[in-house]
Amino acid sequence: MGSGGGLRRIAALIGLFVIFKAQAFPTVADEDADAGELRDDIPEINRGLEHLLEGDIAAGLSRNAIVNQTRRWAFPIPYILTDSLELNAKGVILQALEEYRMRSCVDFKPYEGETSFISFTKLSGCWSYVGDERKGQNVSIGERCDTKAIVEHELLHALGFYHEQSRSDRDDYVKIWWDQIEEGKEHNFNKYEDDFITDLNTPYDYESIMHYRPLSFNKDETTPTITTTTPYFNTVIGQRLDFSEVDITRLNRMYDCANTLTLLDQCSFEQIDICGMIQNEEDNADWVQILSSPSDADHTLAGRCRDSGYFMKFDTSTGAAGSSALLESRILYPKRDEQCLQFFYRMTGAAGDQLVLWIRTDDGTGTVRNVKKILTITGDGDDAWKIAHVTLKVTEKFRYFFQGIRGSSNSSGAILIDDITLTETVCPSLVWQLRNFTHFLTTTPVGTFLRSKCFYNMEGYSFGISVYPNGRESNYSDYVGIFLHLCSGENDAVMQWPVENRQVTAVVMDQDPDVKLRMSSTRSFTTDANARWNKPTASSGAVWDESCRCFRGPDFGWRTFISHNHLKRRSFLKNDDLIITADFNDLTHLIQTEVPVQPDMKTHDEEEVEEVEVKHNNPKPREARAADACHPNPCFNGGLCVESAGTFSCRLVTQRYFNLHD
Repeated sequence: MGSGGGLRRIAALIGLFVIFKAQAFPTVADEDADAGELRDDIPEINRGLEHLLEGDIAAGLSRNAIVNQTRRWAFPIPYILTDSLELNAKGVILQALEEYRMRSCVDFKPYEGETSFISFTKLSGCWSYVGDERKGQNVSIGERCDTKAIVEHELLHALGFYHEQSRSDRDDYVKIWWDQIEEGKEHNFNKYEDDFITDLNTPYDYESIMHYRPLSFNKDETTPTITTTTPYFNTVIGQRLDFSEVDITRLNRMYDCANTLTLLDQCSFEQIDICGMIQNEEDNADWVQILSSPSDADHTLAGRCRDSGYFMKFDTSTGAAGSSALLESRILYPKRDEQCLQFFYRMTGAAGDQLVLWIRTDDGTGTVRNVKKILTITGDGDDAWKIAHVTLKVTEKFRYFFQGIRGSSNSSGAILIDDITLTETVCPSLVWQLRNFTHFLTTTPVGTFLRSKCFYNMEGYSFGISVYPNGRESNYSDYVGIFLHLCSGENDAVMQWPVENRQVTAVVMDQDPDVKLRMSSTRSFTTDANARWNKPTASSGAVWDESCRCFRGPDFGWRTFISHNHLKRRSFLKNDDLIITADFNDLTHLIQTEVPVQPDMKTHDEEEVEEVEVKHNNPKPREARAADACHPNPCFNGGLCVESAGTFSCRLVTQRYFNLHD
């Protein structure tokens, strides 16, 4: 019996070896920003940091903030971006804060002397405390921690959450291979009873951004320490794309979020009330809510579900030339001065039909009546679904509305609209929709690229994207490589060169109709004084491209941006379209962001606290502590025991202040 069980275990590990061997760390070349999807995860980055619990949790364990309400934060949470941070990390942190605002009511503000605050700083590794310490606390975004997903992960700790595999019921869903764990690291796989951490009545989440990867604290580089009872999820756990749906559900339940902060409106037209949109009575036609069919498939479900999937349609095959229909949103109340309207549209008739976007704003009397045209899209005979991003700059209550116009009496098609999203964010500078992408995956040789047209950022720099569907080299032929390059443009004579301190952010878009549930793949780097960021000219080594009548500079980015395996999941290839967005944003204003902590807001310790090694035993799943947690002193190596809320932490006292804890 024992022998049979051992053979089964060996067979299971051999099978898993095939899965994980392909995830070997790539050699980062001069044209690589980092290792992309194959970059190190938190346990690898934090290797050797013995003071951390569960790989990235600072200080002693305390009740999850879900259970202990005194450790929950009040919003907005004050924060400091210390100047120890790399510039790219500062930009990535701000991206992560925007994701919280988009998906929840969790908000942040610059520090102004509050007692509770988060200080983002660059120390050793990526780590955080769990919950509000009530005295100011660090979140370390150290070297190689500067990804949006890692910042989101560490902030979830700060907001009160532990790792997914710490749940009391985890053994029903994953198996821990204890004999494959590095000696002395077993405590990182402890689980806790539900009176210590709770799941808020949500299911076990393989997709959680708080889950370990299979290769965490492992002895052998290709043998996992944690596997899933359902084999499919072995390549899902530990994802570092974005929050999962369950992550967001828990966050919103914990903090009683009724609404998000920066999502103004979204609609997929699945309900009979069409999200409160109205038909205008002064036009001479109507938009009609239509059920998806093989001939007219919606965008939300792409026609995959029978009796489901709706969109709005304006029929341009009847009526006089110039006849139109208006579809108006409900009245919206912006809090910021810029918005981004994203929607999908399809124009199936002959060239000439028009889709016009307008806004109505307050006329000064409280009536939303003033009209302004924003964008006109003219049909070109291509009847595929296309994406549009439109910048709005509205500071008062308003409506947006779509006008469909029949271009001529010969028009024989329709105009379709679906999956509208309006957020109080900045639209991306570059949006590139690659149609029939599986065809490129099938036919494009390794090392062959597709190139976007050149786009301008807000400053006037021109740039483009190169995509390698099957990798830049044969070692990574099962990854999509994405690179950015500068283009020569009409503003080059007045721009500054080399262009430094600009953050490049590339996104492979998850086309889920609900923006709160999207798990897009996002990566960022920041430019420096390297010659690749000089003005693209013949003398700088740039290459002339006849298609844009411009010079294109050298590529820089990621050979392993996203794997083919990930592309097949979620909605990265809806309608067989790959959608890439990119930004090229100036971060110069973030070079100096640190502000001093007000003296009366410092903690009771005026000395710096350094990282110390705490001996880890395999604790029981929560034991009651003595009334004085520091008596007798549990610390080793002369460490100072500090008691707080019934828990202790060990500190090594020096003469400086505010390094790790305070």
